[in-house]
Amino acid sequence: MKATRFLFFCSLLAAFASCHNNAPKTNGSTGNNGETVKIGVLHSLSGTMAISEVSLCDAVQMAVDEINASGGVLGKKIEPVIVDPASDWDLFAEKAKELLIDDKVSAVFGCWTSVSRKSVLPVFEENNGLLFYPVQYEGEECSNNVIYTGATPNQQLIPAAEYLMSEKGGGYKKFYLIGTDYVFPRTANKILKAYLLSRGVPKENIIEEYTPFHHQDYQTIVSRIKRFAAEGKACVLSTINGDSNVPFYKEFANQGLSSATCPIMAFSVAEDELRSMDTEFLVGHLAAWNYFQSNDLPENKKFVAAFKAFCEKKGLPGGSRRVTDDPICWAYTGVYLWAGAAEKAGSFDVDKVRAALSGLVFDSPDGRVKMDAGNHHLAKPVMIGEIKPDGQFDIISKTDNLVNPQPWSPLTSPDKDCDWVNHNGTYTR
Repeated sequence: MKATRFLFFCSLLAAFASCHNNAPKTNGSTGNNGETVKIGVLHSLSGTMAISEVSLCDAVQMAVDEINASGGVLGKKIEPVIVDPASDWDLFAEKAKELLIDDKVSAVFGCWTSVSRKSVLPVFEENNGLLFYPVQYEGEECSNNVIYTGATPNQQLIPAAEYLMSEKGGGYKKFYLIGTDYVFPRTANKILKAYLLSRGVPKENIIEEYTPFHHQDYQTIVSRIKRFAAEGKACVLSTINGDSNVPFYKEFANQGLSSATCPIMAFSVAEDELRSMDTEFLVGHLAAWNYFQSNDLPENKKFVAAFKAFCEKKGLPGGSRRVTDDPICWAYTGVYLWAGAAEKAGSFDVDKVRAALSGLVFDSPDGRVKMDAGNHHLAKPVMIGEIKPDGQFDIISKTDNLVNPQPWSPLTSPDKDCDWVNHNGTYTR
């Protein structure tokens, strides 16, 4: 296991080197000057979050290459300016400021954790920049300068808990909420607890615990989970982020726990993270997302094949063995949404592009999705997947229609909503 993890992190360093070497040199010219238009790519290519974010940088570059090959946007080729905030939340803000002020990019595609997004938010709002954020998050935010292509709580958290409580999902009655200690897990669990309590789950059947980023020793915590699950009908709702997932799942199996005795429903583990994990111990555990690589749509099959070919052609670690996942899908989709809105607006101006995004429809790898008319979030399907031995997911539940996003959860903020067209952002209902 140690050797596997060592080789994986070596591959991350190689990925960073590739991304860094491909990054264009900046010259301080305006973002849409001459024959090109600049965009920023703000993802951790090193540090604890590189396990998840490196592939998002790759997905953005693939979308850029495709759009450029088809003629660019408004007759200009897209020029990505790639920076590495290195899983350092303060550095995220610093790099975002450089992209907007020094490089004068027209839009930025980036961030994973909510703490990184919260760190850059003032920078984008003060400089009227536009950030496309591709990862599921806790809601309770309504910025005019962020386009949220990831899931809101009602598009991931609540459907997952609802599934586990259902007869089909196992009828679970005890819930161990474990996460990394930062904004997303704590707010997500506040919403999950409110939902579980509203469904009649006793307080004593809900446990909540957190560990720091890059935490590695889960022996004591898993022992507590094992005792909690001893009488049956217990499950884990996991918001652990980054490389801490590797030792957590390993220790879970070491102590004799399995998906049959106590399933883990993950909100931050997808196909890309599973590449670095021994799937022998993961089979049967679950994840809730809005996209899985195994989605049997023609447009997704084309996307998966294209991503593998792109990684092989660029000499990226893993090459044609690379996988796609939910954040990769929405990072890729975000570039196309921005390009489509710019074409629709006939301009790269932030205010005009933002207005053009309202109600915009796009045929993504996940099928047709739609930008909400007022709240800068994306309507899309919700899926539950079960981990298979090959590190892919068997889709065991999927909504029939697109699920409209709710930035403010009616469980914890029933009086709030978000609408930038009619109410200038967050308003009281």
